[in-house]
Amino acid sequence: MLEGLHAIKHALRFDARLETCCIRDDTDVAALSERLAPDIAPTLRAIGVRVAADVFDALSPDPPRTGIVALARRPSVDPERLCACDRTAPVVVLDRPADAGNVGAVVRVAAAAGASAVLCTGPHDPWHARALRGSAGAHFALPVARVERIPPARPLIALDPTGRALSDVEIPDDAVLLFGSERDGLSATARDAADMRLSIPMRAGLSSLNLATSVAITLYRWRLGRPRSGDDRA
Repeated sequence: MLEGLHAIKHALRFDARLETCCIRDDTDVAALSERLAPDIAPTLRAIGVRVAADVFDALSPDPPRTGIVALARRPSVDPERLCACDRTAPVVVLDRPADAGNVGAVVRVAAAAGASAVLCTGPHDPWHARALRGSAGAHFALPVARVERIPPARPLIALDPTGRALSDVEIPDDAVLLFGSERDGLSATARDAADMRLSIPMRAGLSSLNLATSVAITLYRWRLGRPRSGDDRA
């Protein structure tokens, strides 16, 4: 389920297949979309179905204030094929993440930075409802999937406090960037599998950063070290 205009806007821009779209009958989504996302306004006019306010409020545990939700079909992802074929930008791998909201925030920043994919090990579904809220629909901008193991056959770079300073290293386009869980960090198996370890310099006395912040710093270290492309914006 996509909750709110922001999430639906991003999903539609990246070719999400919407099965249904419901609008609370006392919400002027047409005017809002014309102002904030005129490129998707015609689509919303064509597919939006107005429902009574009490019906709309029952569709989500926390109904979005923009008064619109949609059901979209999850894209299929083949992580092994993706990692073997697409070497134009790093793949982000989250090792056993525990917080779905943090996963969503990582997906959002990874999409903005131009990463190839976000993959997660461990038992939790990266398409959980809280993750979708956290990404604001960015799940449709790049492949997102759960995997049983860390993808092989690419340079594996682990973010770890024992590593070399991030500022001293150029991150290759085909890297797999490995980040540990919010509380426990990297597993010993994941740390030992890495070809290189990098650390993010921090002020003395502070020991950690939010997961999405760590991913953002690392990806933009990669992105800003590349030649500027036509897709970049100031």
